[in-house]
Amino acid sequence: MLKNYIKIAFRNLWKDKSFTLLNVLGLSIAFAASLLLGMYALFDLSYDQFHKNKEDLFQVYYAEQKPGGQEVATSMPVPFAPALQQELPNIKHISRYISDHALNLEAGKELDLNLIFVDPDFFQMFSFETVLGTKEVLKDNAQISITEETAQKLFGKTEALGETLDLLINGRREVFTVGSILKDPPVTSGLRFDVAVNFSHSPNYTENLDRWDSRNHSVFIQLNEDATASDITQSAVSFTDLHYKGNIEDLKRDGAQPNANGNYLELHLLPFKDIHFADFKGHSLKVSRAYPYMILGIGLLILCIAGINFVNMSIARSAQRLREIGMRKTLGAAKKQLFFQFWSESVWVFMIALLLGIGISMALESSFRQLFNTPATLSHLSSPVLIGVLVGSFVVITFIAGGYPALVLSKLGTLKALKGKLDLAGKNRVRNTLMVVQFSIAIVLISGTLVLKKQLDFMRNKDLGFNKTQVVAVPLNGKRANRQDVALLRNELAGKPGILSVTASDNNLGLGKDGSTYFSRMGFDYKGRGVHTNMLVVDYDYPETLGLQLKEGRTFSRSYSGDSLSIVINEAMARELQEKDPVNKQIILDDSIKYTIVGVLKDYNFQSLNKKIEPISLFMKSDWDLYYAFVKVAPQNMAQTFESIEDAWKRIEPNAEFLGSFLDENIDRTFKRERTMTTIITSGSLIAIILSCIGLFAISMLVVTQRTKEIGVRKVVGASVAQITFLLTKDFVKLVGIAFLIAAPVAWWLLSQWLQDYEYRIELQLWIFLAAGLLAVFIALVTISFRTIRAALKNPVESLRTE
Repeated sequence: MLKNYIKIAFRNLWKDKSFTLLNVLGLSIAFAASLLLGMYALFDLSYDQFHKNKEDLFQVYYAEQKPGGQEVATSMPVPFAPALQQELPNIKHISRYISDHALNLEAGKELDLNLIFVDPDFFQMFSFETVLGTKEVLKDNAQISITEETAQKLFGKTEALGETLDLLINGRREVFTVGSILKDPPVTSGLRFDVAVNFSHSPNYTENLDRWDSRNHSVFIQLNEDATASDITQSAVSFTDLHYKGNIEDLKRDGAQPNANGNYLELHLLPFKDIHFADFKGHSLKVSRAYPYMILGIGLLILCIAGINFVNMSIARSAQRLREIGMRKTLGAAKKQLFFQFWSESVWVFMIALLLGIGISMALESSFRQLFNTPATLSHLSSPVLIGVLVGSFVVITFIAGGYPALVLSKLGTLKALKGKLDLAGKNRVRNTLMVVQFSIAIVLISGTLVLKKQLDFMRNKDLGFNKTQVVAVPLNGKRANRQDVALLRNELAGKPGILSVTASDNNLGLGKDGSTYFSRMGFDYKGRGVHTNMLVVDYDYPETLGLQLKEGRTFSRSYSGDSLSIVINEAMARELQEKDPVNKQIILDDSIKYTIVGVLKDYNFQSLNKKIEPISLFMKSDWDLYYAFVKVAPQNMAQTFESIEDAWKRIEPNAEFLGSFLDENIDRTFKRERTMTTIITSGSLIAIILSCIGLFAISMLVVTQRTKEIGVRKVVGASVAQITFLLTKDFVKLVGIAFLIAAPVAWWLLSQWLQDYEYRIELQLWIFLAAGLLAVFIALVTISFRTIRAALKNPVESLRTE
């Protein structure tokens, strides 16, 4: 019996090649798109999930009640972690953490390395496998851990225990012994590094050893198995009252209000498995997996549209098999046998489409990874659990999408089937509902495409308050002292065509090729109030090179020898100080040193556009390192000028990689997620439209088949082609209109929620959703008209022959 079902199924599928081809094509595209999107989303969801202790690992952050509202941050002072471990129960392990860079100085092997400063407990907490050596290696300050890839690059072998490394770290030259070799961190690790060094080697460690007012690193803890995050929060109240007593008194003095628990400063724990999805916005912490789930959702919506198409096309095709069904029933075929016959055909179509979809996804995997700049691979879908889920999903989709048409056809009356009459009036509600769902999905995706593109264009074109098109940022990753490299670069470029000015600072704007972005923050008392600001150490000509606009006062100048004790602030800092005329006002830092405000810059976006402009203060601290040079170039021949900058750098640092890039490129890198979302939703919209067109074509075939006699009669009594076409298409337009009424508010709500994540965003406008609806109507009309106009032009004599 089974063999007979399979034989007949293949015969029927081969007999109607166009139906089979359209269904297999639509389903295979849907399966391929869903697999690739699922690969991307599940990879994102798997970040940091490989750690064995992930349920007990947390990052410490604090919530401080300011006069202007709550602020949350993760930066902690150097003595914080040792004190926390000593004074609070239930902490099994603890480690401070700073990510930095180091340069290997051995001749011929100069290499920029990603370095982390951590405490000895770090490798007890996190599942970075030790291949050679012990996990306690960092208890010896002179030893370090390196990854296998780093060992291979530096020593040509992975067995490098006992080898020495001569490193330049923040301008300091230090020699270490390799004490352990680690397996390379998985691509799903949020903690990426080449070298791990004891935290005591971190910048300004000795100076900050007892200072609670200087915060510059993260703290991770592992709790005992029977402890919870809320236990730590409750037991930490006495800890904060003791060590932050001065801060709390300042907050009370400044008029801050306590939180619901009556506290002004609280410690909280963020689960480590949530860090990849966490966003600290200054005033709140938001953990959201909406991005990967949105991508998964788009994949499921594409599958849904393909399933709807299959149902509609199967019913449309059934008009050609009515007499076959009638004959089978006359010869004694039961409903159950007919059901399994038609369902077996559906199963084979789905299986062929799935195999073809897998092949397409494998063929496009490399291009997909390159387009979306992701290390995700289809192997991330190979776990037994995921394979089980995929197989289960396939069975469910096949049963629902293939079972419904089979059930409808098996219930057809024998006489009506023999007469070739397909009476599906009672099923039209299902068909219409499916059409509305299909076009609702398409309209939501089209609306999303328009809004995301508009928001991305808005961010790209927004005036950020500085010159991003004519300035090249160059990370100073050479072996010389940073300030020496700046001086040499300035001399090399002096008088070169297209070079307008050279300056430097300790931070970049946007996201450079080195992948680093970080601002130091500090707090101090001013007129009896606590104020906070971001710090930026700069060289001469920084505002002029970046094109920052001076509102009042002056910038740093070589004509003023005392500018090492001067500060230039932005408007937001002036508001923080509550000074309408802050120029010449003095602030006291480091307990006794007076700094004079000499100028105020107009606000500029020195952080990402999902943050409001914060206070920032520019200093001329000659004892601080400068990590980035900035070169302003003329607008003519910019490509050639860029090459001359690269050549100058190679003459200064022949063994250091040149990582220079224009600031507009740096800014564009910060929009990676927005670009990815826009591309994915645009691709999803295109696939949804193509699949919807296939489904509409199938439904128009069904309608024309059902109304063949009516069309002939109307033509005989004088109906024009336009009237008949209107008659056949108006119901479809109504359904698209209903879909628009459902989809528009849904899209509006979803997109409004998404835009809330941006401090600077577009306003949703009605025309966006009207455009999406009109586009859906236009696509529907074009698709339907192909079949309906052909039917309207047909000779009425041929139409009436069907009766």
